[in-house]
Order: sequence, then C-alpha cells, then structure tokens
Amino acid sequence: MKSIIRIVTLSFIMIVISSCANDKITEYRGKVKFETIAVSTKLAGRINKIYVKEGQTVKKGDTLAYIDIPEVNAKMMQAEGAITSAKGQLNMAYKGATADQLNQIDGQIDAGKAQLNFAQESYNRLQAMYKDSLVSLQQFDEVKMKLKMAKAQVASLNAKRKEVSNSARIEQIDQAKGQLDRAVGAKEEVLSAENEKYLIAPANMTIETISLQVGELLTPGFTMFNGYEKNSMYFRFTIPESKIYDFKVGKKLTLVNPYTKQETKGEITAIKQLANYADITSTAPLYELSESIYELKIVPTSKQENQSFFLNATILLKQ
Repeated sequence: MKSIIRIVTLSFIMIVISSCANDKITEYRGKVKFETIAVSTKLAGRINKIYVKEGQTVKKGDTLAYIDIPEVNAKMMQAEGAITSAKGQLNMAYKGATADQLNQIDGQIDAGKAQLNFAQESYNRLQAMYKDSLVSLQQFDEVKMKLKMAKAQVASLNAKRKEVSNSARIEQIDQAKGQLDRAVGAKEEVLSAENEKYLIAPANMTIETISLQVGELLTPGFTMFNGYEKNSMYFRFTIPESKIYDFKVGKKLTLVNPYTKQETKGEITAIKQLANYADITSTAPLYELSESIYELKIVPTSKQENQSFFLNATILLKQ
C-alpha cells in the first residue's frame, strides 16, 4: 500500500514539474536572422578572377573578385587626349599663335580625328549590339553622346586653327580654362571607374552565395555576392495585434533553442507593423485573419561564444 502511495505521489510531482516547465515556453516561434549584404558593380564587365568561396568569412576591404572592363582603358586614352588638347588651346589663348603652336594644333586636330574615328567605330559596334538587345539604351546613348562630343571637338579645333594667328579675348581664355577643367574632370571620372574593376567587401561578412562564375558577364547593378554581416544576428518574431501589448521596446526576454535547449538573453529593439503580404514567421500563427500583425526584432544581449545559430533556424520565446 505504501509503495502504491509513493508511486502516485511521485507521478503527481512529475506531472506538476512537467506542467510548470511547459508553462515557461510560449507559443511564439521566431527565426534567427542576420543583416544581409549584397555586393554588385556600377559598370558592366567580364569576371576575370574570384578570390573567395561560398561560406568563407572575409574582412572589410578584402578583394572579392576582379572584373575585366576594357572600356576603362579606352576612356582613359580619350580623357588624356582631351587634356592635351585643352592645354594647347589654353596656351594658344594666352600667347597667340607661333609656328610651333600651329604645328601643335595640327597635331591636336589629328588626335581629335583619331578620337572621332574611335568614337564612330564604337558607335557602329554598339548600334549593332543594341539592335540585338545586347546592351542597354543607356550604354548606347552614352556612346552616341561621345561621338557627338568627338565631332564637336574636331569642329572646334578646325575653327581654332583659323584663329590662332590672332590673340585671344578674355572670354576665349576663360573658355579654354573651362575645357581644360572638363577634361581633367573626365579623367578623374575614369580613375574612379578604374576602382570598379575590384569588388571589395563593404564590411566583415560571410559569403553565402556567389551568383556568377569566371568568364561570365556581370551587368551593372547585378548582385555578384550575397552574404550576411558578422555579429549582426537578431531574432525575428511575428506577433498578432491582440498580444502585441504584452511587449515593448527595451523589454528583456529569454529565448530557447528547441533542439539544444540552450537559453539566450535578448532585448526588444524594434516593433513594427507588417503588411498583409509580408512573411509570417510562425508556421502555425495563432491570430484572426482580421488582426494586424507586428514584427519583434530582438537582439541578443548575452555572449554567444558557446552557442551556434544558423540562418532561419527556429527559436522559442520564454515568458
């Protein structure tokens, strides 16, 4: 009889303990998230070298890939030619024409014609590519504009050739200075484009996916690398309108990994309403269809050295 009483008592105690333990876990199920990073380029080019692999962790400033952009070299030649031309015009405006300067401007005219021929060839080539939808309208318009500028430059040099024997007016000197400044600015733009050959990690991050391979064409704005920033983990919960008033920004919470049973301390840093078409975290949401849905962003406040978290893994919320 005593044995039966002891068994019943122990069973009752175990049920109570189990019930109390279950009460601590709420019905809220969240997901582990990281701040994502997308790395792309402003210029089109062909991938020449990839220096990282998927899953690799990189530091801010590390080179991720090298992009071959042959147009940069051509633009640099054009910019340097424009600077040479503008300097000659400015000198001529200051001093008037000499025999050497006449020869110089003749050389500038030849250089301008060479640039015009190059611009014409580029225009013809991209015109055919544009008809085949291989380049964008913006790229085609850019080459078309450069052709017009080359034609205008040759015409301007020819007109200057007729005036070189006369001293220049102040307005002409100012104009020559403006042309030189514009040419120098064009060169600085090319130098900036030179940096686009290298895709650089904008922050300490882990590479999640690499969209293209060596030899493939990378178009402007296309994301080459996707990843997530290191030390940017947070937990995302979706809460119905009827229960959102139980939470507030700054509230301390305890989160539990349902598989490892490890607990993590966290703090609510943001509460925002989700649109009706937004992603809902819970697989079995407990809310009415007419209710508004809110997102909790919870940032861990305890050290995570001995815990492992994976993107989109489930996390539970304790009361």
